[in-house]
Amino acid sequence: MTRVPDLPLAVSLGDPAGIGPEVIAKCWDNRSAFDLPPFVAIGDGHSLAAVWDGPITVIDDPGEADAAFDLGLPLLQVSAATPDLAGHPSIAGAHCSLDSLELAVGLARSGSVAAVVTGPVAKEQLYAIGFTHPGHTEFLAELATRDEKTPLPVMLLWSPTLAVVPVTIHVPLREAIAQLTSELIVTTSRILVADLIRRFGIARPRLAIAGLNPHAGENGSLGHEDQAIVAPAVATLRAEGIDARGPLPADTMFHAAARQTYDCAVCMYHDQALIPIKTLAFDDGVNVTLGLPFIRTSPDHGTAFDIAGTGRANPSSLIAALRLAARMAASQG
Repeated sequence: MTRVPDLPLAVSLGDPAGIGPEVIAKCWDNRSAFDLPPFVAIGDGHSLAAVWDGPITVIDDPGEADAAFDLGLPLLQVSAATPDLAGHPSIAGAHCSLDSLELAVGLARSGSVAAVVTGPVAKEQLYAIGFTHPGHTEFLAELATRDEKTPLPVMLLWSPTLAVVPVTIHVPLREAIAQLTSELIVTTSRILVADLIRRFGIARPRLAIAGLNPHAGENGSLGHEDQAIVAPAVATLRAEGIDARGPLPADTMFHAAARQTYDCAVCMYHDQALIPIKTLAFDDGVNVTLGLPFIRTSPDHGTAFDIAGTGRANPSSLIAALRLAARMAASQG
């Protein structure tokens, strides 16, 4: 049974022309069957009504969500200048998705909601309105602490089958290799371990640290980065009392027996981490941003404009994101 935090979760609809409104509506429709905690949707109600004929209860404060939850989907209205059609993204919709996200983060920072769950957004439309970040993860890191030092954004992809963290995130592969340092691996792993203890209840997290090169460099015959960068980082982590192993050949880290030996795989670049988890847990993977002063999860899929409005969107990843956000919030008290 899902542990229920004291406060509701805030769920931003994401791009109003994507599948976010549909999967959120499906979650509310099946809230008892899916064992979901109370949540409040944030976004344009027109996008919900366009794909769903269920009851919507517009509220003015997240504190009203619990009482409204069984009567209708609680909604904090953020209106778009012009309503989007499902499958047809617009500049107005991009503005609406960002406004909804900022409101959700503000509520989390003020202690009005237990966690933020973000719906999928479309980067092409966001870039058209001046968005400068590679993705949600980096934007949330800046948004979280605008008056303080921006934290290092750490992206965890979690599922019951596998959990992974890429050390470098939304950058081209050539740039990822240039960015990779022992310090970055160590800092990322420290943030990961702290949140695994605090928010996942894992007393002594076990980390498997992937090598950068094939076969973790074959003792230098396939590149020196594993000896010069990854191995010293693992040594530092172990000296701090963190249970870390590596550098390990990435091609043998993700089979069933290997996965039983660690709690999270720390990978050197985006695809090294995301290919295995999207292969093993495509429908129930959850994107979590670690190191923030609030909890943020997200379904691990995009806007899927091609099926928006057709009724075919699968809510499984959002269900997992809601459950995980509730679990993390309840774990930290």
